[in-house]
Amino acid sequence: MLKLYYGPRTIAVATLIALEEAGAEYEPVRLDMANLQQRTPEYLAINPKGRVPALVTDRGILTETPATLAYIAQTHPDAKLAPFDDPFAFAEVQSFCAYLCSTVHVAHAHKMRGTRWVKESDKAALKAMKANVPNTMSACFSMIEEEMFKGPWVMGSQFTICDPYLFAIASWLEADGVDVTPFPLVMEHRSRMHERDSVKRVMAMQNA
Repeated sequence: MLKLYYGPRTIAVATLIALEEAGAEYEPVRLDMANLQQRTPEYLAINPKGRVPALVTDRGILTETPATLAYIAQTHPDAKLAPFDDPFAFAEVQSFCAYLCSTVHVAHAHKMRGTRWVKESDKAALKAMKANVPNTMSACFSMIEEEMFKGPWVMGSQFTICDPYLFAIASWLEADGVDVTPFPLVMEHRSRMHERDSVKRVMAMQNA
């Protein structure tokens, strides 16, 4: 059985939703992120990166959200979470997930993880990075809203692994100081996601 290490309201929410959508048998393991359980020796032995998600499979441990989502989709093909019969369409899914991972999540991380890029002693740089997060996140979501989102789901009529991934990151927008008014498609998507049983179960799980 799969085991997923996650933190509430982290990017691991995307993987949780995908597991629920797939009807996968898995054990969720909640980490106390506020008290840095992800930095303990016990967890670092599972994921040396000290981050979530970490998905334990019978062949080893997978980290990074694009990888965990693709694995779930491929190992649960009946859920139809990715268009594996169409190489171009699957590449589009990968492209969207890669953008969220490499650009959007990184922009968000400048708010509280600035020491990944500058020294902790450089308070001015850290403050500047944090102050710019509303601008960079707005720019990212303008790209998604205007150029990438097909509707009604990210890739069009078919729900895919892109949808829980977008939902997880879009849930951070207001806390990042972003005016969401210019993103009606993303906001409607977020509302539609909240109506899905998989999302309701995951929300209940992380709020317990």
